[in-house]
Amino acid sequence: MKIGYARVSTIDQNPNAQRDALKLAGCEKVVTEKVSGVSLKRPKLKKLLRSLNAGDVLTVWRLDRVGRSLPHLLDIVGDLKARDVGFQSLNETIDTTTANGELIFHLFAALTQFERSLIVERTQAGLVAAKKRGVRLGRPPALTTAQVKHARKLVESGERPSAVAGSLGVDRSTLYRALKQTSEK
Repeated sequence: MKIGYARVSTIDQNPNAQRDALKLAGCEKVVTEKVSGVSLKRPKLKKLLRSLNAGDVLTVWRLDRVGRSLPHLLDIVGDLKARDVGFQSLNETIDTTTANGELIFHLFAALTQFERSLIVERTQAGLVAAKKRGVRLGRPPALTTAQVKHARKLVESGERPSAVAGSLGVDRSTLYRALKQTSEK
């Protein structure tokens, strides 16, 4: 039996194109899941993998629908092969029920992992470059410098920190953190 697995990363994305392609490829059943590809918590995929029997073929629209991690992909396909279950990816024309298809799978899996590594490297290089340019990363401060200065005066004059924080519309821990950060500079 040919069974399809369609995955989209966000609720906003629509899996219809994947489902249509899988049905057209002869899948008798298509399981759809909405979860990020890098997440290892994919309950529908896990359940589907457990349900496959010898002779079945797991079919996906694209290789990255199963996952972007090379070890994860290899584990899945290795487990399927050990159970005499085939794996097919429509866009990459991979079919592990043939020797050529198995070779192509391993090449594409390596390329997919390589692409993911490049994305991580570029992101990290961008963050380092931004920091060197003085760009402040992360969430903006909850309090301005003037608000922290005013709060420090109030606390030093005897006001309760919880009352000062409340008047500024922040939590007491946020006030303490801001006061500590400005005293360290």
